[in-house]
Amino acid sequence: MVKVRIPATSANVGPGFDSLGLALSLYNYVYMQYDDKVSILSRDGADIPLGEENLVYKSTKYLHDLCGKSLPGLAIEQLSHIPQARGLGSSSACIIGGMVGANELMGNPLTQDEIIDIAAVMEGHPDNSTPALIGGLVTAVLEEDKVHYVKQEIGDQLKFAAIIPDFELKTSVARAVLPQTIPHMDGRYNLARAALMAVSLYSGKYENLRVAAGDRLHQPYRMDLIPHGEDAIRLCYDSGCYAAYISGAGSSLIAIFNDHVLDFEQKVRDGLDQMGLGSWELHILSIDNNGVVVMLD
Repeated sequence: MVKVRIPATSANVGPGFDSLGLALSLYNYVYMQYDDKVSILSRDGADIPLGEENLVYKSTKYLHDLCGKSLPGLAIEQLSHIPQARGLGSSSACIIGGMVGANELMGNPLTQDEIIDIAAVMEGHPDNSTPALIGGLVTAVLEEDKVHYVKQEIGDQLKFAAIIPDFELKTSVARAVLPQTIPHMDGRYNLARAALMAVSLYSGKYENLRVAAGDRLHQPYRMDLIPHGEDAIRLCYDSGCYAAYISGAGSSLIAIFNDHVLDFEQKVRDGLDQMGLGSWELHILSIDNNGVVVMLD
């Protein structure tokens, strides 16, 4: 049986709409082996599809079809720590887990870059699927079914607080509130900050991150879909973070802070509780610079 560990991802990273993403130390696990039938099991009782509509199975079948390999049956087991529909890359984790596991079962006929391209086409967002596969901070563009990307490893002194509300936010809903056109000045505003965000994270110029996190393309429109989201972001800044933003399409928020801020977690937890948000989860995560890990179980 092949075991695949896939990290969560946080896309956009503030201003980098559909172009910046990073991998975090929160993981899903996929276990798979060939079988004479399709069998899907959740090891942790998570609500996942148990038939051929399961995304891990679909991505596995998709890759076998592309490689001209038959797939008579497959036994899949999933252990899911990445919450669904919260902007932390749960769909990408399923797609990458399925494709990497399938590639391993077939004897690795595809290169990493080929899987990057195929996964981005299937998922639609290279800023999620690419860091899920290779880790780190990724700047990516999908053009004509090919991903053009740069990976940067981020120092482990940075911590990422994932604030996870107790409600889902479907990407389709979050996309529907975005305008079809934007003013030229808003495009220029985001272009400068997306570049500043990527370079500042890589170079260690963390004092730039608060300015770099500014955004006019998606967060102002999506914040109304996250009740208390603005309050939570303000709380993170008051508690000493460098930057805070909506993760992916939401509903989760990410705050970036230095591990020297020892009381950050307690301040945010206390603040959320005082706002009546005791059911919101708070996870302190690190960057994952490695991406997918494959092992034999």
